[in-house]
Amino acid sequence: MKHFESNSAEDTYNIGKELGEKAEAGQVFALDGDLGTGKTVFTKGFAEGLGIKEPVNSPTFTILQIYEDGRLPLYHFDVYRIEEPEEMDEVGFDDYIYGSGVCMIEWADQIREILPEKTRTITIRKDLSKGTDYRDITITDGLEREE
Repeated sequence: MKHFESNSAEDTYNIGKELGEKAEAGQVFALDGDLGTGKTVFTKGFAEGLGIKEPVNSPTFTILQIYEDGRLPLYHFDVYRIEEPEEMDEVGFDDYIYGSGVCMIEWADQIREILPEKTRTITIRKDLSKGTDYRDITITDGLEREE
């Protein structure tokens, strides 16, 4: 487990960038955090770490955004609107998860049961007692599954 403290959007971006620079083909990241915690800011930094130059936006309405101009393709999912994990079949989820790029999945709790065991979890939390811009970022290997 790795733990980071962010005191600004810039810090969150840079933590994502550092992780993106080290990312390897086939990795899957489950990105969890409440609304407004900085999941998309983190992903923008991650994309820069992969060498992606085009603007990165959360694919809330399209579920999937593909970026292929970096050293590895980035498959950026936002599954907030998914009601049943089976809906992911419609976007060819398995092709991306088991492909040669890197997957970043916002709101991953929605589909946790269909994610591979090797998925790394990134959790971003606010702590207002430390300021409105403070974020606690934890990266763990593997998934916590409900029994």
